[in-house]
Amino acid sequence: MASDFDLYRPSEEHEMLRDSVRALAEAKIAPYAAEVDEEARFPQEALDALVANDLHAVHVPEAYGGAGADALATVIVIEEVARVCGSSSLIPAVNKLGSLPVILSASEELKKRYLAPLARGDAMFSYCLSEPDAGSDAGGMKTKAVRDGDSWVLNGVKRWITNAGVSDYYTVMAVTDPDKRTKGISAFVVEKDDEGVSFGAPEKKLGIKGSPTREVYLDNVRIPADRMIGAEGTGFATAMKTLDHTRITIAAQALGIAQGALDYAKGYVQERKQFGKPIGDFQGVQFMLADMAMKIEAARQLTYAAAARSERVSEGSEKEDLTFFGAAAKCYASDAAMEITTDAVQLLGGYGYTRDYPVERMMRDAKITQIYEGTNQVQRIVMARNLP
Repeated sequence: MASDFDLYRPSEEHEMLRDSVRALAEAKIAPYAAEVDEEARFPQEALDALVANDLHAVHVPEAYGGAGADALATVIVIEEVARVCGSSSLIPAVNKLGSLPVILSASEELKKRYLAPLARGDAMFSYCLSEPDAGSDAGGMKTKAVRDGDSWVLNGVKRWITNAGVSDYYTVMAVTDPDKRTKGISAFVVEKDDEGVSFGAPEKKLGIKGSPTREVYLDNVRIPADRMIGAEGTGFATAMKTLDHTRITIAAQALGIAQGALDYAKGYVQERKQFGKPIGDFQGVQFMLADMAMKIEAARQLTYAAAARSERVSEGSEKEDLTFFGAAAKCYASDAAMEITTDAVQLLGGYGYTRDYPVERMMRDAKITQIYEGTNQVQRIVMARNLP
């Protein structure tokens, strides 16, 4: 058997990318993570560092000025940033979420118009699917788009929009034919400066406080007809295809948060002494660390396998079970992250419960990964309907 058996090992280029992103994250992002959380402010330092190193939207194809990174490389970038700051990891993650409908379905003219500024770091992209009364049931959305000559006029409210107010571009799903339910939903690019676009107050959240979450209000927003993404009525299908790919980025975020918590807890138990020896010498603590590491590695393998499928689907493969694997990776990694960060707090005892140590922030940040881009209850429904 060949000695260079690489089926379950990332390439040397992927590992080099990990090393470079980890070094950058520890030097330029980690020092501000606690402050960003405490002040609930956008992590501008992280954005600046990511843009300066072309890591803010690595998924954008080279044809539009991007790095052309594959799905696994994108996962690794998000994972390593999330390891030190969950809020900052939403910069590359949501840039992919917001722009992927354009990559998947938009005209060549739209791709050039919106992907090039994203690739340069001149703009960010957000994704507007959820509404006050349409969360898990996204097909029940009320936002409408009405054709008026060479324009579409949009009215409605989008809720839980990550990086709203910071992003320049928004992929908005709206009803264009109410009689067709999901087949009557279309996708559009809306710009922050379009007349009639405004934003609600930032949500006061448990975690990821540095990533603004706001409502987006669309009040008679008139946009050119050529800003429709794909054909009329295909928006919901594009939205679901997008989530098949981007749920893997949430798995990556969860994975990174969990790894950061384990790394910190592992160092702590080697230094903290009770009963005359490091608490890491006690079997009960060792078992907790072993379980944490085991769950992280299982989550990583599932996430990377899903990323590989995402890449093959992007290249035209139709036999990858991506819907199942994307949901499985997101669901498992986020559940594992919640367990692991909670255990990390436990291992630090009373110190873990204070904001002087990072693990309580990691636990709060981990929780949202079980909820957004489809709750884990919905993920289990998706998996059951798409068993490989």
